Amino acid sequence: MSRTVISAGRVIDPANGVDALADVVIESGRIIHVGSPLSPRADDERVDASGCIVSPGLIDPHVHLREPGSEDAETIATGSAAGIEGGFTTLCCMPNTNPALDSRVMIEFINRQAQLHARCRVFAVGAVTVGRKGEELAEIRLMSRAGAVGFSDDGDVVESPAMMHRALSQIRLTGLALMQHCQEPTLTRGAVMNAGPTATRLGVIGWPSVAEELIIERDIRINRSIGCRYHVQHLSCAGAVEIIRRARSAGQPVSAEASPHHLLLTDEACDGYDTMAKMNPPLRRKSDVEAIRAGVADGTITILATDHAPHTAERKALPFDRAPFGIVGLETALALYIKALVDTNTIDWPRLIELMTVNPARLCNLDGPSHGLGSLAVGSPADITIIDPEARWTIRSADFPGKSRNTPFEGWDMRGRAVLALVAGRVALDRDGRARPRTDSPQPGAVAITR
Repeated sequence: MSRTVISAGRVIDPANGVDALADVVIESGRIIHVGSPLSPRADDERVDASGCIVSPGLIDPHVHLREPGSEDAETIATGSAAGIEGGFTTLCCMPNTNPALDSRVMIEFINRQAQLHARCRVFAVGAVTVGRKGEELAEIRLMSRAGAVGFSDDGDVVESPAMMHRALSQIRLTGLALMQHCQEPTLTRGAVMNAGPTATRLGVIGWPSVAEELIIERDIRINRSIGCRYHVQHLSCAGAVEIIRRARSAGQPVSAEASPHHLLLTDEACDGYDTMAKMNPPLRRKSDVEAIRAGVADGTITILATDHAPHTAERKALPFDRAPFGIVGLETALALYIKALVDTNTIDWPRLIELMTVNPARLCNLDGPSHGLGSLAVGSPADITIIDPEARWTIRSADFPGKSRNTPFEGWDMRGRAVLALVAGRVALDRDGRARPRTDSPQPGAVAITR
């Protein structure tokens, strides 16, 4: 049986403490060797990774694939194609679909659609409450058994303290994490952007940072006697970073994620009523951007996640107060993280890879023996991303393979890009022809994956 040999690259595998020039050898969809070159075989298929970083496949634990219910904006097929374009080999999709992913049947639906149509691995995050309405606990244990990798009512907060107590207690029994959208609703009713001078100038209702901070503080207090894994989604403000820093220092099982837009943009991007900069949570001040970067640098924030939120052009063209929140992120995230964190010397490459591979794998329990994702360990599935850190390119939304184009980064000149991605050893992305086509490779479309 032929092998694939990825040679001469800088192999960075934070899960195993590897950062070295090495070869990676793949056979039957799994990694069989990482290290010095093996004796070549006549039927070896070689990938020249010189000048590139060879990483475990990138993982995004927070994306919106819109299926079922909003397939005009995105589907599992197009969203996974967007993920592969950005170098992601695993995506975890949020449950704010129609109907919501709030039952065993809905988790199984996502699993089937992923098997049939996905270009990469796709896992479902189940809803905390039925219909994400906050009134009745969803089928937590049944969804866990069906393959849910976490629980969230993302798009809405779990508002009731009593419901949060019940949810944390039940989710703790599954070993999975509760991923909270932190937004106190009475402080944000009608709000469309950060509370501050720009909102005042535009004459719109502002969204105060305390609305995020209050929910995080409340949930951490509730969870002290429960000990569920608690994860804060799309962190946006300095006060929230400090709350999480204190909780982690005290040994609380708390983690948090940052998104590209909160690492690079401020609320001034909304000037002119630009709906492409309308986010939930909103873009905030320069001091908040700096605090989030500092939280990444000191280990308070352990995960990078895009919050990929596609919307049709027609919906984003609505007036600012009526347009939906969110931007697409999968196609552009890696380069934006490089710009925000590596180019500013906030973190180095091994730390960036850690934030995009093993840490999200651990958050979603994808690193264990049943999945083995997030590392380049021998025996692991050959999910691999090869990154050219010097590749120069310009963000052009017209080139995105996803269905939607809602990005505030149009026209930005970037450095660094995924040039090749393998899923279970099969080529899903080959931007510059580094890998020769395999005779058993599937046609463009779904990638056959054993879950």
